[in-house]
Amino acid sequence: MPYSTNSDLPDSVRGHLPAHAQDIYREAFNHAFAAHADDPRQEEAAHRIAWAAVKKSYAKAGDRWAPKTSRAAPR
Repeated sequence: MPYSTNSDLPDSVRGHLPAHAQDIYREAFNHAFAAHADDPRQEEAAHRIAWAAVKKSYAKAGDRWAPKTSRAAPR
């Protein structure tokens, strides 16, 4: 089931991710859910893809998620 707003996300997402990471999760989930319409494990696949999308921009630091810092190439 697609999520309209961040408040619709599962508690396991809302309770752990900052607002921007929730946006990433929701958008990735909704896109993946639509893309995997014929997959019998559609919802499971969408959740995996959504978490992967979050992990591209955020990393778990202790018990919270923080934005990854970009490392500039050495000059």
